[in-house]
Amino acid sequence: MRKRRQSTTLVEGGRRKEWRGRLVNPPIERASTILFDSVAELRSTRAGLGTYRYGLQGTASQWALAEALTELEPGAAGTTLYSSGLAAITAALMAVLSPGDELLVTDSVYGPTRRFCDTIFKRFGVATRYYDPLVGREIAELIGEPTRAILLESPGSLTMEVQDVPGICAIARERGIVTLLDNTWATPLLFPAIAAGVDISIMAATKYVGGHADVMIGAVTATEQFHRLIETASWDLGHCLSPEDAWLGSRGLRTMGVRLKRHEESALTIARWLKEQPQVGAVLHPALPDCPGHEVWKRDFKGASGLFSFELKNVDQAVRDAFADSLELFGIGFSWGGYESLVLPIEPVRTVSRAPAENLVRLHIGLEDPEDLIEDLAGALSNI
Repeated sequence: MRKRRQSTTLVEGGRRKEWRGRLVNPPIERASTILFDSVAELRSTRAGLGTYRYGLQGTASQWALAEALTELEPGAAGTTLYSSGLAAITAALMAVLSPGDELLVTDSVYGPTRRFCDTIFKRFGVATRYYDPLVGREIAELIGEPTRAILLESPGSLTMEVQDVPGICAIARERGIVTLLDNTWATPLLFPAIAAGVDISIMAATKYVGGHADVMIGAVTATEQFHRLIETASWDLGHCLSPEDAWLGSRGLRTMGVRLKRHEESALTIARWLKEQPQVGAVLHPALPDCPGHEVWKRDFKGASGLFSFELKNVDQAVRDAFADSLELFGIGFSWGGYESLVLPIEPVRTVSRAPAENLVRLHIGLEDPEDLIEDLAGALSNI
């Protein structure tokens, strides 16, 4: 079969006829026990995509989503699914690191990932050092004898710095160091991570894959060198994704391409409008020229998603909170990537570098009409 383009893969990926029969979508298959015709047959089976063995290793419901996500990452060997994005990150880290190892982590990393590294990983004897997200190829100077892995997140979770992922990965590969990337913001549609040199690409598929704020999913897509290692370690840790949640992920995936385009267009319209407002300082959107790492974004990314941050000038926490409270079309809550717009005052935690701005508010721009969202933001800003 000819190589499919991304939009076609979003529609066709994982929809094997042997899994769906005459249905359009593979059905929800719930199972814990799988029955075999003989002990010999049971002993001969090896868990994996398309092989029924035990509910932990999945059914067609999970296989369909895993296969589709793998097809979206050129160079990938397979995808392992989890009950959340954080579970995906921690499981991948535990699969490739051991006591005595050192992990380098971007200083702009997702907060719960930082907490895992600073608490549980520390207790298990894995040391973590943080690096400036804009370090680029100079990360070579930070690599020490015990360094075994680098965890990247680009753009940064709250502050949106875009890292030189290909440059960092090239240095890591020269040193025999595994690279992991939290690619939730871009997804493989906007940044094919493994093609850029990443060994292990991680997503909170809760966000754009699910797309409807109603499901929790994590995904780890890896190269041939690491996929089986991660998959086996995850089974040993007891990780699995329910068939219902996997089915919702597959359903959301079919429209992710068109949704991302709308998120991008609306978010850019609103980000550019915010830059013109006197109450607003820095607007941290990777597609804007003054966002840290913009030139790298322009070189490496195929587009932008709907998440960015901006600075409110000369305000305190109470005023920022009041600004968020006064918005009518923006929900206040964690997560993002759904069809709805969200607002959240944020306080980035940094260890070795400074955030590019203060008094930050994070927006996720949903699928509402951007003019309505601008009117809502204008009303809230007028109260400052």
